[in-house]
Amino acid sequence: MNIVCVESLGIGEAQFKELQQHYQVIGHRLTYYLDRREDEPTLVARMCDADVVVVSNIKLPASLLSACARLRYLSVAFTGLDHIDLGYCQAHGIEVQNAAGYSTTAVSELALGMMLDLMRGITTLDGVIRQGKARGTFLGRELQGKTVGIVGTGAIGTATARLLMAFGCKVVAYSRMQRPEVAALGIAYLPLDELLRQADIVSLHTPLTADTRSLIGARELTLMKPTALLVNTARGPVCDIAAVADALKHGTIAGAAFDVFEQEPPLPADHPLLAAPNCLLTPHVAFATEESFAARADIVFSHVDQWLQRQ
Repeated sequence: MNIVCVESLGIGEAQFKELQQHYQVIGHRLTYYLDRREDEPTLVARMCDADVVVVSNIKLPASLLSACARLRYLSVAFTGLDHIDLGYCQAHGIEVQNAAGYSTTAVSELALGMMLDLMRGITTLDGVIRQGKARGTFLGRELQGKTVGIVGTGAIGTATARLLMAFGCKVVAYSRMQRPEVAALGIAYLPLDELLRQADIVSLHTPLTADTRSLIGARELTLMKPTALLVNTARGPVCDIAAVADALKHGTIAGAAFDVFEQEPPLPADHPLLAAPNCLLTPHVAFATEESFAARADIVFSHVDQWLQRQ
């Protein structure tokens, strides 16, 4: 089999050479690339002769996949799969497998960090001190004792809830699938509207589906407390981003933090969140830690090994 890793995945050439030797011993060939290219002609050139492709969150539309006649398996170094045309894959017998679990700790820790930053004004106050100013009348807020609503109680949502409970928060949850292990932690499941009314912080951890697209829109934002914060480390389109920007400008909610957007950064200069007050933005980095990337490489290539063994 011809295995192609179309990008570096954040691991070094030495590890790729070890993987090459591993696959050569068992009768396969691994080709790898240390740069990340997202243009379709380059991706077609890299993938067109591959039986197996390893990729992270680079978009793979039907127009690209149709140029890869030999492709039979995609090992995706990412949790979500909304960047891949799954309908095309299913129709053409291409098996797709994600890397669930590799970034659970990384994403949950960034979500918590964003909450602390918004409540204590860390990023804002860094700018204040660099301008030669003092605290003035600034007062932060403490996380302990706050009610946090977790929307989506998969692995990342549950890990975030555990961290918040260690900080002394009351955690409530909304999810289409209610998990007994979450309820066993003492976390009450609520209807979404009720969660939005109760929560001091709403943290989003749901996948992007037809049902969750624009799950948090103008109506939902008006249900939140004017002192509440919104944190999105899930998928950008889970929120109506224009509605969030408007809510921040008009004081409907007190602050927001986004690591994900409708598109991958860089954002256009007129993106509505760039001008929104008390809005903390990071360039889709929640998953990106040294530890998570090492775990991700192990997961995706173990998936390749398992698939090869089934052939």
